[in-house]
Amino acid sequence: MTTKLDKPLRRELEIGDKLYTLTIDGHGLKLTEKGHRKGVELSWNEVIGGDDAATPPGA
Repeated sequence: MTTKLDKPLRRELEIGDKLYTLTIDGHGLKLTEKGHRKGVELSWNEVIGGDDAATPPGA
């Protein structure tokens, strides 16, 4: 049985020498540098390929 994602799930990770916060919620994913507000956001539609906006240039 799986658990519904009814509230944001936050995890800290280290990429290179910087700390980041990954937030997963019902709308999608957000990755921000620790202590900052702006970051990269992807909706679940973008993750599964429903939106070409998530496709990197030249791909």
